[in-house]
Amino acid sequence: MRTPINQWRARNTNAYLVLNDHLNVILLLAAAFGAGALNAVAGGGSFLTLPALVFTGMPPVAANATGTVALFPGYVSGALGFREDMEALPGLSLRNLTILSLVGGALGAALLLVTDDRTFSKVVPWLLLVATLLFAVSPLLLRRLKGSQSGRASVAKSAAGMLAVSIYGGYFNGGLGILLLALFGLLGQTNLNAMNGMKNVVSALLTAIAVAVYAWGGVVAWPQALVMMIAATAGGYFGARIARRISAPVLRTGIVTTGLIMTTLFLLRG
Repeated sequence: MRTPINQWRARNTNAYLVLNDHLNVILLLAAAFGAGALNAVAGGGSFLTLPALVFTGMPPVAANATGTVALFPGYVSGALGFREDMEALPGLSLRNLTILSLVGGALGAALLLVTDDRTFSKVVPWLLLVATLLFAVSPLLLRRLKGSQSGRASVAKSAAGMLAVSIYGGYFNGGLGILLLALFGLLGQTNLNAMNGMKNVVSALLTAIAVAVYAWGGVVAWPQALVMMIAATAGGYFGARIARRISAPVLRTGIVTTGLIMTTLFLLRG
């Protein structure tokens, strides 16, 4: 039986060919830089990396894994960019936060490994659409969360929420940022810059373990991942440093528009 992992391994000998096309390299670099910047600010980087990799000819499951690997350094650099603003989260200790992020990321990545390309291709447009809609309603969602805060967070609910979001992040990174921001709001965090810093920390943790699982499964196209890592790292630090200067409505409109365009393209490609 040819599993998704073996199918990609069989095709992986052609992984270098896409980099022989200068236009493909430019596309991947631009997508990775933009994705790193978006993830540092509010998330949505997968709206750029996944379509870019798929449109260069990579199978969807491998594209998702490779894009996640490429964005990993961007999460780290983004967290460093917000290092002055970080605060501990209410309801979860750093130790528990770390454990839940790693366990959830590993479970989500393992789920991706057993998903075949045909199934994932059908799921991706709807994941992108859900993530895009989350971005679109995020101001209202976060305002309601802030208004309904009681000042106390249930440890059990906090842990369950963190585990669920981490599983999602290990499987599909799109919209992870807004899900984490919403969760932090539910936990009682109110400082947006602190929330962004912890968002990048959690993203880095769950992505680190997901990368290890993807590498073990053999679904990462390392030439593309390494090239995109450089651009994503630069984009992550750039995004974190200019976050306070960008108009939130303008940024959100751009992300939502991009998400809708990519969703439409994947549905048409379908």
